[in-house]
Amino acid sequence: MIPQLELWLRQVIESKKQVVELDSEFQEIQARIQMMGGSELNPAAIAEKKLSRNRNVEKLKALIDSIQQSGCLVKDLDTGLIDFPALLNNREVYLCWKMGEERIDFWHGVSEGFAGRKRIGEEFGDSEGPSRPN
Repeated sequence: MIPQLELWLRQVIESKKQVVELDSEFQEIQARIQMMGGSELNPAAIAEKKLSRNRNVEKLKALIDSIQQSGCLVKDLDTGLIDFPALLNNREVYLCWKMGEERIDFWHGVSEGFAGRKRIGEEFGDSEGPSRPN
């Protein structure tokens, strides 16, 4: 599943980047309108930018939905941080993966977050190091 997550996250990051850039352009356009009026603006170009932004927002929502429907929890889009719900001794925990990591090697309690990450080991039935749960 990690290769698919990597693909989705790269697309999410690119779409988010495009939305942020377009939002910045719209702020500049608004500032220009307030200072100089709108007579020098190209309405067709602005409409195309709005359409592009809307497409990227929809793509972003669809990608996030795909990730979450796969059973993962998106924790941070900028770093590509994903949690996978799991049970450890009848207690819900999260297996924790960050884009760029080759495998899922960490876990943390539901209320601990990324700062509480621990390496997967014997608590998951692995006496020889982090070879599970992939």
